[in-house]
Amino acid sequence: MESPRRTRPPLASRSPLAGPAGATLAILTIVNLLNYLDRFVVSALVESLKRSELALSDTQAGLLMTGFVVVYMVASPAFGALGDRRARPRLVAAGVFLWSFATTVAGFARSFAGLFLARSAVGIGEAAYGTISPGLLADLFPRSARGRAMAVFFAAIPIGSALGYVVGGLVEQAVGWRAAFFVAGVPGLLLAFLCLRINDPPRGAQDEKSVVTAPRPSVLGSYRDLLGNRSYLLTVLGYAAYTFAVGGMAFWMPAFLERVRNVPPARATVLFGGIVVATGFVGTFAGGWLGDALLRRSRNAYLWLSGVSTLLAAPLAYLVFTDPRPAFYLPAVVVAELLIFASTGPVNSVIVNVVRPEERGTAVALSILCIHLLGDVPSPPLIGRISDSTSLARAVLIVPVAVLLGGAIWTLEAWLGGPGERPEG
Repeated sequence: MESPRRTRPPLASRSPLAGPAGATLAILTIVNLLNYLDRFVVSALVESLKRSELALSDTQAGLLMTGFVVVYMVASPAFGALGDRRARPRLVAAGVFLWSFATTVAGFARSFAGLFLARSAVGIGEAAYGTISPGLLADLFPRSARGRAMAVFFAAIPIGSALGYVVGGLVEQAVGWRAAFFVAGVPGLLLAFLCLRINDPPRGAQDEKSVVTAPRPSVLGSYRDLLGNRSYLLTVLGYAAYTFAVGGMAFWMPAFLERVRNVPPARATVLFGGIVVATGFVGTFAGGWLGDALLRRSRNAYLWLSGVSTLLAAPLAYLVFTDPRPAFYLPAVVVAELLIFASTGPVNSVIVNVVRPEERGTAVALSILCIHLLGDVPSPPLIGRISDSTSLARAVLIVPVAVLLGGAIWTLEAWLGGPGERPEG
């Protein structure tokens, strides 16, 4: 008797994250992980840089992140416009190569000025990658699966950031702070060539035909459209407050644990890095999957989820910085970060869903400009300046206020009932 033939499952039953689109998502996610490892490796080295021959102050340490972010946000609009009009894989590959080269060069710095210039140059390369990738993913996946796709992609943020703390701390302890920059930078020089092989679908390939066939607006026309889009603007404004809080906490938390909670240096970076990995992975994935599930019930599900989870995180963030008992502040930081990371996939899905397919690169670029200009450009040096004037324990109390503000803005936009997220079908 002839055995039954095995057949592939019908297309409708297969995961929307499988196939060629899933392969491209995997490559972009790995590169995004390296992106954030590179970005936050310097946070693990703050205390070492203060004790090194560079003798950095807290204000100078904060400026290292600010220099990168300023260049990143200023370069983003140019790459956003290019990403809407040119071949995206080549732009992404060039960006990855450039930021990796700049990170490697940082390991040779002999002064604060040299280190500042190297870290600032990283922003040019990351601007190419950061502005183009979300729009490319939106063209690979249908609206009903974008929350999950964005969750996979943005899960690399906490994991890569945590690896920055862990790798930076361990390498610094073993062979010094310069080697940490080499370890963070060299792999990207190789991954840049892999990016040349990613899929580049037509703009709007997963959107309704009536939307896709609309004429492409000019660059200025795209910005006029975005500035007149209330849902987009409020989403980005809430994201700016969120970024202020996350950027300040991410940069200063290892130093806070060392200086205020008296945690040994190596343990501080590994402890916080481990918490970020676990909570970032679970929170980001849970938020993306839950957002897609709730989208069947509410067109503003992504905003409701982002707003409510961030509001709930605010009092826990306050407890993290005010209660000295590990039995209280450690569980508080775990739950707070789970709630904060739950909004990552949904809020980025809102940004690409409420704009035209031909404007997604520009929309992401303008978002990057705003969230960094109002967010993690001022927060690390502001916390550093307040710390120099008073104490780090007082300076970090600005973080839970920003968390509360971000959650309030997203909840307000969900309640106002903007354009929202309409599921397909």
